[in-house]
Amino acid sequence: MTVARARLHQLLAAEAATFASRHPRSRALHERAGRSLLDGVPMNWMVKWAGPFPLFLESAFGAHATCVDGHDYADLCLGDTGAMAGHGPGPTIAAVERQLRHGITTMLPTEDAAWAGEELARRFGLPLWQFTMTATDANRFSLRLAREITGRPLVAVHEWCYHGTVDETFAVLDDDGRVTSRRGNLGPQVDPAVTTRVVPYNDLEALEAALADGQVAALLIEPALTNVGIVLPTPGYLQGVREITRRHGTVLVHDETHTICAGPSGVTGALALEPDMLVIGKTIGGGIPAAAYGMTAEVGDRVRRAVTWEDSDVGGIGGTLAGYALSLAAIRATLGEVLTDAAFAAMIRLAERWERGVAKAIARHGAPWSVTRLGARAEYHFTPQAPRNGAEQVAHADPELERLLHLWAMNRGVLMTPFHNMALMSPATTPDDVDRHSAAFDDALAALF
Repeated sequence: MTVARARLHQLLAAEAATFASRHPRSRALHERAGRSLLDGVPMNWMVKWAGPFPLFLESAFGAHATCVDGHDYADLCLGDTGAMAGHGPGPTIAAVERQLRHGITTMLPTEDAAWAGEELARRFGLPLWQFTMTATDANRFSLRLAREITGRPLVAVHEWCYHGTVDETFAVLDDDGRVTSRRGNLGPQVDPAVTTRVVPYNDLEALEAALADGQVAALLIEPALTNVGIVLPTPGYLQGVREITRRHGTVLVHDETHTICAGPSGVTGALALEPDMLVIGKTIGGGIPAAAYGMTAEVGDRVRRAVTWEDSDVGGIGGTLAGYALSLAAIRATLGEVLTDAAFAAMIRLAERWERGVAKAIARHGAPWSVTRLGARAEYHFTPQAPRNGAEQVAHADPELERLLHLWAMNRGVLMTPFHNMALMSPATTPDDVDRHSAAFDDALAALF
């Protein structure tokens, strides 16, 4: 069974008209913003929201957001993980308010920094940590250090990975298996084939071939693909990745920025994995910009030998706001009091509820789709079986259908991550929030099929 395009277009036009009629203030603000902001938004990806113009928000608290036209939304986007702790979690707000009165940024450490390093070490099993503003910076710095300590020029990534805006990672394989720029790679500084080797996810043979000549300094991976759609590792895949990288002397870097949804220690902790370095961002500051990267004692020793004292403030690693006092206060409160083991257990139960609701609707209406869950995050795919790699997911992408489903949900009070069909749970999310989506999704499939 396939979606009739004429029916899809009819529904999309009707939903767009409904959205426009219900959001006059958002429309007016968007028109005003268009006179000073490119495309009327402060950041280009905000044009990806499904409506004819973006929502302008009045407030967000817990797992809900209210737009300037007064409509309430169950927020299953949660800042694409940046607000996974919920909007304005109480302990984080209290810690930030205290720190604001004691200094925001000083270029000097605080006690919170020591606590945060200890907590990250406890969660992920890596003893040494550094802090940055964003996960992009943490990934970039990790790759620089890996090149420095190995003396190797190249990095490797999974095809259709997500590592923020790190230049080397915007690479895919063409039909002949050659590395090329991925679609939408704006103004690449160099041809990615010069810097990067690309490996399909869940393909150990391809990884072995990519690392065999000893030229790859680091393999940077999400333990499960997320941004192209949730793609889970096949049994034994991540253990095979560890064995191959270790045998070839390649630094293995786990980027858990999105995959922290798997549990308090991400996929790394859930599967007892042993990366050489690990990056975490977005979630740990509870909405305050913050990120971190950790390393083994062995990597730390190699870094110390490679980076002299007089070069510690140059070389492309730094940022005057990295590790600033306000961010460390937020990290301590968020990890210590909000994103706890108990909170994750509740979030995962809600994601299981969301998964069941979606699966029942798919089965009820005979849609040739599937649903995948990674801890507290879940997603539906326009394929009968869950994809095995990023290329399979991309091959079944349907932007028009995706836009309709997002707009349908938004018109019924549910915000989904605008880039894909993904929902994320927070400690503040409730069963009613999940069920609101299940009802809207079921109604959408009834209209489509």
